[in-house]
Amino acid sequence: MSLVQPRPISAPDLQLWLQGDAPSPRVLDVREAQELMMAKFPTDVLHLPLSASSEWIETLQSRLVPNQPVVVLCHAGVRSHHFGLWLLDQAWGLEVWNLEGGIDAWSTQVDDTVPRY
Repeated sequence: MSLVQPRPISAPDLQLWLQGDAPSPRVLDVREAQELMMAKFPTDVLHLPLSASSEWIETLQSRLVPNQPVVVLCHAGVRSHHFGLWLLDQAWGLEVWNLEGGIDAWSTQVDDTVPRY
């Protein structure tokens, strides 16, 4: 197991980052398609459903911009944390963050119009 971990970020801090003047991170959503239909993240995301990894794994590195931080999200922050670990293990030099509490935390702490499931 890697000693390097994704950096945790809270939903309110991610909101500030996305609304601020600093360059925005690339948001990767690893939830399944039906989860996105229930609760969409309110900004542009790269949707990478983990169950379909065989469809996107070969092109993933080319879809990421060097030096652009990556924030990974899922429903509660567990799948995204594991995916963040995998990203860091690829040694692509990415700055990887994990949205603590996932879309559920976004709904309860930032935007209650995003449905909870």
